[in-house]
Amino acid sequence: MVSTRYPQWVELLRSSGCVFVRQGKGGHEIWRSPINGKIFCVPFTIKSKPTANAILKQAGLTSKI
Repeated sequence: MVSTRYPQWVELLRSSGCVFVRQGKGGHEIWRSPINGKIFCVPFTIKSKPTANAILKQAGLTSKI
């Protein structure tokens, strides 16, 4: 089983000012970024770094995991 980094994700998103909007379908959450105003989807389990970095890019964040 792959360990999840979900708690680290939530901390990173909240410290960047992102706001939880609502629960999505299945194992996803919907968040909003104050940086670019976009709404993006965050899964509970992210298994690859490229996927994680793509989500950060959607949120308007420049940091990488």
